Amino acid sequence: MKIAVLDDYQEAFHRLGCAARLNGHHVVVFHDNEKDVGKIADRLKDVEGVILTQERTAFPRQLIERLPRLRIIAHTGSHRKHIDISACTEKGIVVAGVVHGASHSTVELTWALILASLRHIPDEVRQLKAGAWQTTIGTVLHGKTLAIYGLGKIGSCVAQVGSAFGMKVTCWGRASTAAKAAAAGFHVPESRKAFFESADVLSLHVRLSAETTGVVTAADLDCMKPSALIVNTSRARLIQGGALVEALKKGRPGFAAVDVFEDEPVLGGDHPLLKMLNVICTPHLGGIVWETFEFMYGHAIDNILAFASNNAINVLNPDVLARLRK
Repeated sequence: MKIAVLDDYQEAFHRLGCAARLNGHHVVVFHDNEKDVGKIADRLKDVEGVILTQERTAFPRQLIERLPRLRIIAHTGSHRKHIDISACTEKGIVVAGVVHGASHSTVELTWALILASLRHIPDEVRQLKAGAWQTTIGTVLHGKTLAIYGLGKIGSCVAQVGSAFGMKVTCWGRASTAAKAAAAGFHVPESRKAFFESADVLSLHVRLSAETTGVVTAADLDCMKPSALIVNTSRARLIQGGALVEALKKGRPGFAAVDVFEDEPVLGGDHPLLKMLNVICTPHLGGIVWETFEFMYGHAIDNILAFASNNAINVLNPDVLARLRK
């Protein structure tokens, strides 16, 4: 099979142990991100299999219809809305997925951002290299309130670390959150307003969907303390469009640390958050660790090889199996 790997920004794919299992297949790896559907179609016109790196390239119907040789899309991420699965089924293209567990790398990055922000680490590093010594005063975590919006697998792990730091953990989210919080010994405030008002550090861990898009509103942010930090390692669109930039300009909350943006990749420093002194930004590094890459690409390769052996596994569109392209 001719197989394309898309959006390998770090040129990591061929350095992974799992990549050798595709020896014998013709593998082409693209390292840049292309948005133009026509250019993507031209790149993939002879490809039978595609390995998608998370959500970096969308596969809408207009692209799928221009790929007559494509037989399988092996996806490495847990989000699927960027793939038109119905169009794939109609065209006889298998979409194979990966089941992810709790992402410890995202938990660790969340805490890296919290600590870097509250202790002003990026700024102090820059100042020290420039010849200055101790230009800021940090904030201790012990005794502060950590507010977790979304007590799923990742949110629960972030909360546990906060508890270990001696923080008071409060939670908000779906109806099931209250029961989970009570079982873990965490607090659920009496109202949504109280949840945002009491937060010293607010961390978002909600899965993005039609229902959760914009779930954090400008009014929510306006309730926060001027000294508070909001951290988002989940998805940018959980916050109402434009609300975070405006809230930070007004000083409620006073600080932000974000790993996610509405439209990625962000190139050329072209995003308003990158120009704000009270914000730390990272380029969606939550899952960018060797262990995660071996896991997600390894499973995608499993799916490709199983398909090549006429034994498709982890199929997200099982109706396609009756109309597979020969």
